[in-house]
Amino acid sequence: MDALDRLKLLTSQMSLEPAEDADCPRIMDDPLITHKKDSIFISHAVLPGGKQISLLKTLLTSVCERNCFYCPFRSGRDVRRATFKPEEMAHTFMALHRGGIAEGIFLSSGIIKGAITTQDHLIDTAEILRSKLGYLGYLHLKIMPGAERAQVERAMQLADRVSVNLEAPNPKRLNALAPKKQFFDEILQPLQWIEEIRQTQPAYLGWNHRWPSSVTQFVAGGADETDLELLHTTEFLYRQLRLKRTYFSAFDPIPDTPLENHPPTPKRREFRLYQASFLLRDYGFTLEDLPFESSENLPLNEDPKQAWAQANLIERPVEINRAERRELLRIPGIGPKGADVILKIRRQNRIRDLSDLRKLGVNPKRAAPYILLDGKRPAYQTTLWSVLTPK
Repeated sequence: MDALDRLKLLTSQMSLEPAEDADCPRIMDDPLITHKKDSIFISHAVLPGGKQISLLKTLLTSVCERNCFYCPFRSGRDVRRATFKPEEMAHTFMALHRGGIAEGIFLSSGIIKGAITTQDHLIDTAEILRSKLGYLGYLHLKIMPGAERAQVERAMQLADRVSVNLEAPNPKRLNALAPKKQFFDEILQPLQWIEEIRQTQPAYLGWNHRWPSSVTQFVAGGADETDLELLHTTEFLYRQLRLKRTYFSAFDPIPDTPLENHPPTPKRREFRLYQASFLLRDYGFTLEDLPFESSENLPLNEDPKQAWAQANLIERPVEINRAERRELLRIPGIGPKGADVILKIRRQNRIRDLSDLRKLGVNPKRAAPYILLDGKRPAYQTTLWSVLTPK
């Protein structure tokens, strides 16, 4: 296969890596390969600072010696494989970059000849991009399970973001997904090293004079884990290791894998997990605040923030003109930006009407049942109640 055919193959399954995705990944037309029927897989991505770019998500090789039960590239599976050498991958990406096809790169790999050798190849690719080819754009570099601390540190000196995929929330669940992976020694420890390096070494040693953000990913539903398990680990990662985000990939069975007959995870469950993880990260919620059912899962038919508000704020609505930021963030329809604008505006003017909230970027219909404006409930709150009450 030529380079573009191999790249097409290596990017074909990268929808399984949701990091940075602004929406569902899509196939972009590639002017460099217009003679081909298919295109290289490019993700519509949002960077940590909010900028949107086209992101090439690719493996360095799809050859892998691990036998992860959910993975299309697991060892022993009869599938076409492809490999790039570091120099070749760097030059291929730069051709796409110069052509305006890919503004950034997410680089991962199957594991071959051990995690340390594979990580060296990833780092070599990044070093060629940065030092030899002068690439200054966005680079997300994957840390392989079992990488050494020095490799983690070097990756942090080259990348804008690094990640280690936990895949499961604890050792028991990981064993059901990837029996050759060690939860603490191979996966969690590199995430701990990332935070230790950020805490103990000066930021100017990182790429662009700052240490990269770190993220992880879970395969939601592949190991019959509960939402409580996933979010318990998520809360730890946010509080203790300062991860920027935890991503969730709804399990979808792959033919010719041990989990091919396992039922797929509803996308709505993935959506609820994201909502709950944002509440933990940005809204001051704790695990105890989340509305788990007796199954230890979140209700699929109800927004977790809405569920909390109905249980706690219907009889004790929040006065918008006096509430602290943490109280404002508990109100449906008010996010971090909306709360900050409310705090700023009310220093000069009292907020007396739902239309005032709408002008501030707040969703008044969602907020209305749970607030007071100058000591009064909004006039049409009762008409909204029947709409907002879950069936």
